[in-house]
Amino acid sequence: MRHEAFDTPVATRVAELNKRYAHHAAIDVLRHALRDNDVGKVAMVSSFGAESVALLHLVSVVNPKTPVLFLDTQMLFKETLEYQKEVARKLGLTDVRILKPDPDDTARLDPDGQLNVTDPDACCNFRKTVPLARALDGFDAWITGRKQYQGGARTDLDFFEEEPGSGRIKINPLVHWERDATREYMVNNKLPRHPLVSQGYPSIGCEPCTSKVNPGEDERAGRWRGQEKEECGIHFVNGKMVRIKKEDAA
Repeated sequence: MRHEAFDTPVATRVAELNKRYAHHAAIDVLRHALRDNDVGKVAMVSSFGAESVALLHLVSVVNPKTPVLFLDTQMLFKETLEYQKEVARKLGLTDVRILKPDPDDTARLDPDGQLNVTDPDACCNFRKTVPLARALDGFDAWITGRKQYQGGARTDLDFFEEEPGSGRIKINPLVHWERDATREYMVNNKLPRHPLVSQGYPSIGCEPCTSKVNPGEDERAGRWRGQEKEECGIHFVNGKMVRIKKEDAA
């Protein structure tokens, strides 16, 4: 269940939280967010992708019991599934919740497993958007890894923001990290890297929709290669997933 009704609107709480924790380091923002009554019940959403381990490590240091929502679309690389278990074990994360698409939806919408080719947005919707929206319904806020340097609409991001239409808060503890900070953090803390990174996959999603990236290409060039699709993250506006351009994505 979500936190009982708040006395003040989410926009007011977000403004106060940003004022309260301005100039704090990422780990301090997390530490406060996970116990601040103005935030409520918090979960982290993680793909356990190429650089996810940095934020997962920060969360584990602050509170390893934090719920972590992991979307198993049932089309992931086996390496990702193995990596998820390795990271959760190494970091001592005790509440990783595996989200999967509804079996009836799979049978009805994608019986031959080819929907990613004919309608990739529809495939993402029932495999990712619907299960995540259902899981987040029990929380007042969720932790993301978005950063200002990623540009576009993210340039003006703050530690806390309102998720329009949901009544939830999004927490962005890494918002002020520079481009190389995540990888430096991973090296300095001896965190395990996703095994596919060294094989030419700097950005990793579902196996049918992810290909290797050639030297000189953008890190996300291998996602939905040859398709117009550019959705690169799950963020909701009025209950629907918004599309994020590749150059703006994590």
